Amino acid sequence: MGAAPPRPTVLPRGCEFVNATCPVEATIYGYYPFLPANAFFAGFFGLAALIHIFYGIRYKTWSYMFAISLGCIAECVGYVGRVMMNNNPWNDMAFNIQVVLLIFAPSFLAAGIYLTLKHIVLQFGADWSRLRPGWYTWIFVCCDVSSLAMQSAGGAMAAMADPGEKIGDVGTNLMIAGIIWQVIVLVIFALIVAEYSYRTYQRRNILTHDALQLWASRSFKLYCGAVVAAYLFILVRCAYRIPELLGGWGGELMRIEIEFIILEGVMICLCVLAQTVFHPGKYFPALASQGKQKHVRVKMVDDAEMEPLGSYQEVRPAGRYEDERTGRRYEDLRN
Repeated sequence: MGAAPPRPTVLPRGCEFVNATCPVEATIYGYYPFLPANAFFAGFFGLAALIHIFYGIRYKTWSYMFAISLGCIAECVGYVGRVMMNNNPWNDMAFNIQVVLLIFAPSFLAAGIYLTLKHIVLQFGADWSRLRPGWYTWIFVCCDVSSLAMQSAGGAMAAMADPGEKIGDVGTNLMIAGIIWQVIVLVIFALIVAEYSYRTYQRRNILTHDALQLWASRSFKLYCGAVVAAYLFILVRCAYRIPELLGGWGGELMRIEIEFIILEGVMICLCVLAQTVFHPGKYFPALASQGKQKHVRVKMVDDAEMEPLGSYQEVRPAGRYEDERTGRRYEDLRN
């Protein structure tokens, strides 16, 4: 499990099971996937998906629930494919399942991170934001979907291609392009978050009372720390996947399972753990969907500018009055 197993010079064709003419070393990975680790990952991500569905219903974090639970389900099924390969490394269906799903599943987890920025801007102030709050979600989720489309399409093409077919190379290149694009989007997102955080810190003296309370709250700081950690775990995973795929199918890096377990499995496991333990429903409730809020626009008036209240019902002479409850002044103009 430590070093890459040597691959035969002449690769057999039409293999369905491991035997004398079809050794495990001739497979793309060259090993039996380690059952305990892959079974653990499958169970962990399956449980995490159920927890996120429960939290999503409880806290009404619908978009967040959709993104993270889909990512966890894809991870779970992907590792089930690797568990199946432990029984038979030549199982094409199991190989295709784990290739496609484990390639694009982290894109859903990244989408959960992108959803956060909009709500942070809404809480601390959109006046010094480069974009309208809602645009952050649309822009980054659309970029994430494009990355997801490239990775899934490339994975499907590579999985369906026979050894040596050109379409397999096209699929591999498409997967690599999708992951590189995902890294670029992640880096741009980090720069925008850092820039907005700096601009907010510069204006900390004019923040609202609610924003200052949120800024000082321990829960919000823990949530931000979890988001940063999840972001870094996904970034490390992508940084591993790029050279792995550049090495080609059956390349040396692809045939070292311990690196796959640590840099793919453990990284995404820690990412989901951070997103689950520090769920926004508990640590950043502003992300929850509590229905549309009613925004009331109030116009302040003074003695020099009074507006008539057309719906005033009490019979009294025209003139200026003061509301006993609020102390606000208004002018009743009637003929």
